[in-house]
Amino acid sequence: MDSDLVLELPTDIRSIEGAVDYVMSRCQACTEHARRLNLNFRVGLTEALANAMLYGNGRDPSKHVLVEVVVRGGMLRATIRDQGVGFDPTRVPDPTLPENITRPCGRGLFLMRSLLDEVSFNDLGNEVTLVLRLDSGGAFEGGAQA
Repeated sequence: MDSDLVLELPTDIRSIEGAVDYVMSRCQACTEHARRLNLNFRVGLTEALANAMLYGNGRDPSKHVLVEVVVRGGMLRATIRDQGVGFDPTRVPDPTLPENITRPCGRGLFLMRSLLDEVSFNDLGNEVTLVLRLDSGGAFEGGAQA
């Protein structure tokens, strides 16, 4: 994937807010689409990172999470990959069904699917790609990597 921004994060939930803030600060398109990006993309990315660290990597501090973000042709795409064994996203119960309301799992996936235009997983289930369509294209300042 041709990435505009690549981050490798430790499995430490305390790093999520700073990483998301950094991604948002590097995105020039954020000023044009601030409302949608600051809610939809910020929440979706935060949930994906939390899932990767807590469930994918099982809070194992020796593992990392890779984040690749691309803005091209009116589309913002973030791919988040953990070092876990993966999972089957179709087997996560729908948290909106009455029998699942009190269950602790599935809310993050539900939020991602509700707030973003596309959410897809690789076959193994250790990588999620989030897509948010923007009105016009944008780019990250300087195309720097961290």
